Amino acid sequence: MRTTIAPQPTFADLELQRQAVLDPTLEAISELLDQHGELLELVRQDLVRGLRRPSSGRWGMSAEQVLRSFVLKGIKNWDLRELRERTADGCSLRLFTRFLCQRIPKHDAFNRAFNRLRPETLRTINEALIHVAVDLGVEDGTRLRVDTSVVETDIHWPTDSTLLWDSVRVITRLVRSFLAQLPAGGPAFSNRTRSARRRMQEISRMTTVQRQSQLVPKYRALLRITEQVVRDARRVLDTAGPAADPLREAIRQALAREIDHYCGLAQRVIAQTRRRLLDGEQVPNQEKIFSIFEPHTDLIKRGKVQKPVEFGHKIFLAESRVGLITQYRVIEGNPNDHVHVVRSLGEHQRLFGAAPQLYAGDRGFYSPSNVEACQQLGVDVECLPQCGGHKTAERTAHEKSAAFRQGQRFRAGIEGRISVLFRGRGMKRCPLEGPLRYEAFVGLAVLANNLLVIATQLARRRRRKRKRAA
Repeated sequence: MRTTIAPQPTFADLELQRQAVLDPTLEAISELLDQHGELLELVRQDLVRGLRRPSSGRWGMSAEQVLRSFVLKGIKNWDLRELRERTADGCSLRLFTRFLCQRIPKHDAFNRAFNRLRPETLRTINEALIHVAVDLGVEDGTRLRVDTSVVETDIHWPTDSTLLWDSVRVITRLVRSFLAQLPAGGPAFSNRTRSARRRMQEISRMTTVQRQSQLVPKYRALLRITEQVVRDARRVLDTAGPAADPLREAIRQALAREIDHYCGLAQRVIAQTRRRLLDGEQVPNQEKIFSIFEPHTDLIKRGKVQKPVEFGHKIFLAESRVGLITQYRVIEGNPNDHVHVVRSLGEHQRLFGAAPQLYAGDRGFYSPSNVEACQQLGVDVECLPQCGGHKTAERTAHEKSAAFRQGQRFRAGIEGRISVLFRGRGMKRCPLEGPLRYEAFVGLAVLANNLLVIATQLARRRRRKRKRAA
């Protein structure tokens, strides 16, 4: 598939370019992307990665079309089907995405193209936009506010019974597909999904009184079924012969790897269920698995009343004065917020060449070592409220000063930015699978936010120039 250049434009394409009118915000973003073509090379390298002959074959989406469609999806918070339908129906969106009068690909083609973009590429593009903002005079890096939040993974509420049921039904489905590729149907494999589903439903419907006497026996039965399914699946993999033709053999090998993967996850679920219910052990959260589909999911407790427990990953965000997300990180586990201060200051120095004059965060970011680090790195106003402990007279006076209070008012703005990312850019819950797609999903929301902020600042600058000229 050709992804390097676009085909020659037709007369219809030229007429669409002449007549279509872009929204002012999209027009500003389009001009910004046109002025920085080096970003397209990063996308192109991801699209051709692994292709033996990227310059031959039928025409595919160009790097410019992929990047602009990716940005449009994040700006509008559309899913892939809506992205395809609205782009196909709108002349201005065709102009923005550079499809013009070409046929718009289906949603699965967008999905395949987007999935080739690596998180490292999106991080590099976001850093390039920060440098662009500095060169344009939009951002100077003098003020920085930080916070953390949680982006959820796309899983159901995990319980031991539902995880065991998930393991049984997925392994059974994969084994049946695996046996269908064999010439004579392969070895026998019993379908135990009905009995596993019944045990799972019985456990979930128990009353408090019933749980005292029936919970452990029901779990023992569900554990026996799951263990038998895992043993039978591994026996099928060990005893099955090769498929009849090369295509079926390739499918068989792919299914075998997938079955082995889910059998390993099922054994982890079995082990943690035995430790918790049968052995009475309190299993640490870092040793638990909360989904066989998203095994990288962490359990996050932040002390929120409405959501005491969240499943996903904690995200660190650093926002500049004008609203640019200058730093974002996906955090493993649930560490305290104060561990991010020194690293964020180092990243800020790398991006802007100097420490911020104002560094603001909430109480979770405070520690005596962080206060000292801010002073050593040259932060003029450190706004980290002390959390607990006895405050010295010097610390009390600092937190009552006008500069500190103004810094805390500035810090509150990042809460609104997080809300915009969640509700406007769709970052609240990641529907994609795997840790790499998760990080790319967060990078898309940040990329859309930064492009909108830069475009808005440039539009305001143009309006001010027109007013002065008038």
